[in-house]
Amino acid sequence: MNDAIVLEHVEKHFKKYALKKNYSSFKERLAHFNWFEKNPNKEYLEVLEDINLSIRKGSTFGLIGNNGSGKSTILKLIAGIYKPDKGRVMVDGRVSTLIEVGAGFHPEFTGRENIFINGIILGLPKKEIKKRFDQIVAFAELEDFIDAPVRTYSTGMYMRLGFSVAVNVDPDILLIDEVLAVGDESFQKKCIDKITDFRNRGKTMIIVTHSMGMIKQLCDDAVWIHGRGISKGSTVDDTIHAYQTSQKS
Repeated sequence: MNDAIVLEHVEKHFKKYALKKNYSSFKERLAHFNWFEKNPNKEYLEVLEDINLSIRKGSTFGLIGNNGSGKSTILKLIAGIYKPDKGRVMVDGRVSTLIEVGAGFHPEFTGRENIFINGIILGLPKKEIKKRFDQIVAFAELEDFIDAPVRTYSTGMYMRLGFSVAVNVDPDILLIDEVLAVGDESFQKKCIDKITDFRNRGKTMIIVTHSMGMIKQLCDDAVWIHGRGISKGSTVDDTIHAYQTSQKS
């Protein structure tokens, strides 16, 4: 299989519940609620519809589009966080995700404990995590805080630890969603250097960002997610141009 990731006719929708009547109070709402109706006032919000996408092994792939277009949903389908309502998602390789700052961290546990928990979740044996522990902490620049509960961390500290764990477990596929916008300039440079190193080592990466400069700098290929579908130019620049032109119309 030359492709690391394949989506075939993928659809994803989410349930939403709407009240059909306007009630003046919560008590009145409860009084009129139909407790015996199986799915009261249920509607579905279509996020992705008939998505077909192939991402080849070793490529750095960009997903661009407006907020709410489904970019993060695609990443979560690839990561196995969501299941498609229709179609198939096929992934060849071990996946590490950096989708939300601090996602997967337990706030009451220390940074040290969270490194081991996340490493185990990503499939590493405890012995291997111990081997990589110092490297993870040093990259995150958290030597003085690693034994503090992560609830005491700033957003930047969360992001540094999350990124460091994600890249230092040596995944085959790395999913990154907007988190590079968090943190100071020097750490952002470290992240980009690490992504460049991943590219040179033939790893597969998918990047979601609103920074078109970052897409141009890092990505070999890109698609524009819009209207529950996707568009793709012959080059990354073509795809970006089509997206930016649509924003002006």
